[in-house]
Amino acid sequence: MKWITRERPKIDRLACPWLIKRFIDKDAEIIYVPFDQVTEKAKQLNATPFDIPGVEFTHYGDYCTFDYFVQKYQIEDPAIRTLAVIVRGADTDHHELAAQSSGLWAISAGLAFNYPDDQDLLEKGMIIYDGLYSWAKHLQKEKHTQQPFENLLLNVFNTYLRSTPGTKKRTPAWAKELKEIIQDHIDTNLSLKEISKGLEISPSYLSREFSKYFEDLSFGEYIRKQRIEKAITLMQTSTYSLTEIAYLTGFSDQSHFTRIFKKHTGKNPSDYRKKPGKK
Repeated sequence: MKWITRERPKIDRLACPWLIKRFIDKDAEIIYVPFDQVTEKAKQLNATPFDIPGVEFTHYGDYCTFDYFVQKYQIEDPAIRTLAVIVRGADTDHHELAAQSSGLWAISAGLAFNYPDDQDLLEKGMIIYDGLYSWAKHLQKEKHTQQPFENLLLNVFNTYLRSTPGTKKRTPAWAKELKEIIQDHIDTNLSLKEISKGLEISPSYLSREFSKYFEDLSFGEYIRKQRIEKAITLMQTSTYSLTEIAYLTGFSDQSHFTRIFKKHTGKNPSDYRKKPGKK
């Protein structure tokens, strides 16, 4: 069977051919052509188009074309399900979905830069996805250590040092800087992805590590908590209206502010302001 898509593949247009050849049709022929020729060539060559708008095998909502192939052909392999999340994160620029997504994007972009011929690129991409599948199938729980004694040291650390009573976890420099950024910009639309660029830290790492240093809260939860605390301070020390306070604390409108405030305090802002000392 022939499959056709647009030229210069990176994520979906390498991952999907790999999935087709390994799980759907080992003799499949993959054809790459310029974007504006895909539909016409598909008809001429009796090929099935994929990963372009307006065809069956494409993106749906937050899911990429690889996801649709998995669903369409009812591939239940757990390793493929793991792979699907990684591919989705890399292909949709949501690297927070899987720790491996940003690495997959970097490798794919590098391959596309190094190999101008799409079929050469596909050949190399098949090797990459074979390796990624083997990791997902057999090696997910493996940790990289260079010498056997390192495992022993890690076991000592995890068993004794990490759990020592009274041991205070050291706050890394990025967490201290991030706290200052949040405090200085609490009234703006903060984005974890944009902040990660300024800190020069992977957004997936920042998302994963955030709660360890911010009261066991996610980024969104911590931001809302800080905004409510600032609102309470303004309610107790100023004559601003509730609408003004909602604006000054970064809420989109007063109804949003009221809903989040009540969720955190159990009271509407107007009731809380009448009796600020009672929660």
